[in-house]
Amino acid sequence: MINLILTSNCLTLKNLKKNKMKKSYFLFILSFIFFNSFTQQNNLELLYQWSDDTGISGDNWVGNIYNEIWGFIQNDHEFAVIGTTQGTHIFDVTEPVNSYLVASIDGGSTSPDVVHRDFDDYNGYLYAVADEMNSSTLQIMDLSNLPNSVNVVYDSNDIITRAHNIFIDKGTGLMYVCGGKVYGNNNYLCIISLENPTNPTYITDFNTHGYVHDIYVENNIGYLNCGNNGLHIVDFSDLNNPETLGSLTDYPYQGYNHSGWLTEDGNTYVFADENHGYKMKICDVSNPSEININTTLLSDVYENSIPHNLIIKNDLLYVSHYYDGLWIWDISNPENPTYVASYDTYTESNGTSYKGAWGVYPLLPSGIILVSDMQSGLFIFELEESSSNIKEVMRENIFPNPFYNYINIKSVSNDQKTIHIYDVLGKNIISKKTTEKDIQIPLSELSKGIYIMQINSESESFEKRIIKY
Repeated sequence: MINLILTSNCLTLKNLKKNKMKKSYFLFILSFIFFNSFTQQNNLELLYQWSDDTGISGDNWVGNIYNEIWGFIQNDHEFAVIGTTQGTHIFDVTEPVNSYLVASIDGGSTSPDVVHRDFDDYNGYLYAVADEMNSSTLQIMDLSNLPNSVNVVYDSNDIITRAHNIFIDKGTGLMYVCGGKVYGNNNYLCIISLENPTNPTYITDFNTHGYVHDIYVENNIGYLNCGNNGLHIVDFSDLNNPETLGSLTDYPYQGYNHSGWLTEDGNTYVFADENHGYKMKICDVSNPSEININTTLLSDVYENSIPHNLIIKNDLLYVSHYYDGLWIWDISNPENPTYVASYDTYTESNGTSYKGAWGVYPLLPSGIILVSDMQSGLFIFELEESSSNIKEVMRENIFPNPFYNYINIKSVSNDQKTIHIYDVLGKNIISKKTTEKDIQIPLSELSKGIYIMQINSESESFEKRIIKY
């Protein structure tokens, strides 16, 4: 007798007898479940996956071919960036299920010994570094011709030979460079001006708190992840005299402070110590001089589970959790985070090295989630609607999408609702108020590209990417 409950697929099989027809049915159901498990794991749907088939090698101390992930918008298209030992690979992910490679750019070093690459973008340029090999460089790529081509406009080690991480404060045009070698010397943290985006200019260094592994900066306020030296918050408004606003150097699960991210309201900072079994810290930083830990957090899949990189968007914490894959939590209540979703990108057994999900990028307007896995490459996900804390009308009630001249909305309520359509820069293109359930909006005058539709009412709140052909 088999007693199998398949709640996730709304199927229940009880007392399955061993006759041929039911056995065939059972095998069909199992194959259906196994197929679903490939594309869906715990509230996430896999839309696209890519791994290199040209023979790129990962013959380095951790055995990774792939490293960092990034994303950006250019010419109304969404793009993903993934690093390999070979260099930089850019994908058009505007239609996620039909994503495609548009450019591969060799790094300053293409050695299989390259473990780390990092990326950031600013004013239509992509900045790329690596932290291995003395032949590495800072590369700057002009993205203006995408999706047709990418042009490398700067490739030099005049300033940066190697860097572990870079972060660009978009409000000031300053690039913060963590680790590596700058002007031939070991670097803790230095600051470079991108006033001329293709001609970077060295400004100063900052060594007060020792080696800085990674940094988050917004409007001159930097959150420094300083490895074994903890967390430091520094005001860089006066680059001649930066001011440390607060520090956290003694805390639970203290190890190697690796990376962190700030919530949109600026009150919560989450950081991860890159040590097996060490939990992430969710901190109240509303008063930088008194940093308090609200709670700690880990996947706990395995006693040696280890987080790597993280990003926060709309109170959702996205974590590339090495062996455990992608994990997402709701931290709207920082003292009581709740599980939202997960997907294990690494199919081998857990261990005490560094394998699996390296990076995560959830900041594209469409809401898709980009993940890089060290062994398996690029993954693109979206959250299942039921897993979001935002009520959404079903996707099939907005059609056609992509559209040409108009788009239809079939609402689930007759509440008064406000409909906004924004372009990718956040400009409100169309606003409409209505109580109708069946709505048609003429959009023939819009240019081709990506837009975000937002619907707000008393009973529902909804955002969706729409595409004009």
